[in-house]
Amino acid sequence: MGTIIKRPDIKGDIVHVANDRYGNILVIDDRKHRILSFDSVFEQSKILRSAPRVPVHEYNRAMLLPLIFSTPAKATVLGLGGGALASGLFTLLPDSRIDVYELRQKVADIARDWFSLPESDRLTVTIADARLAVDELPEASTDMILTDLYSADRMSPAQSQRQFIKACSRALTATGWLALNYHRMPEPEGNLIRELKRQFPLLLYFKSRTNNWVIYGSKRDFDPWNLDTAHLKNLEARLPIGWRKLASKLSRLSPATTTP
Repeated sequence: MGTIIKRPDIKGDIVHVANDRYGNILVIDDRKHRILSFDSVFEQSKILRSAPRVPVHEYNRAMLLPLIFSTPAKATVLGLGGGALASGLFTLLPDSRIDVYELRQKVADIARDWFSLPESDRLTVTIADARLAVDELPEASTDMILTDLYSADRMSPAQSQRQFIKACSRALTATGWLALNYHRMPEPEGNLIRELKRQFPLLLYFKSRTNNWVIYGSKRDFDPWNLDTAHLKNLEARLPIGWRKLASKLSRLSPATTTP
């Protein structure tokens, strides 16, 4: 008996269907966009069909904001989806290496075949459970970690676990950045925020229009409001996502000192 496809509450035409032991994977096209969905009401990834490397979702764009403060030689992405983060990093960092960890082989195949994930020696996709993979990353081996771990209908519990935060922190270099996407803001006095404060001297956050909360941790403390205007213009030229407007929505979760 074939897999029964429950049409998601996402407008558009289903142009491709795949399935594995985790469930269905749908590619949906509307007039302007291509959408990845895990057979639910949620859009896992969304791109402009005319400009596939430009992320559409505001929270995806916001997850790239550490690049206004740092130019990593190596970046790590936990959770591929349609490849919005990986493609954005690839476009913005022509001299950097991007390593991606994705649980599902068919998601990786679809990202390449349907979402224009770049094929390059600079961008590698490893099929592995990102929750376990981060534990195995060598100490101080990456300059940036972007983590966006979601199933069809919920965030991976790993992103709320202290051990996961500690593993990410251990893998980051002394000037590294961590960005995490949450479906709601963690409790201000909860264990997660306390662990983030222990590991990162500077914490920022961004609330998207869809009520996603992106939390950023920097391994060094500095004044994040002294923005380099020329650098913002350069980023906008490479990937036009409204960097200045995005940066204006950043808020501080923990105190920062002045720039050393």
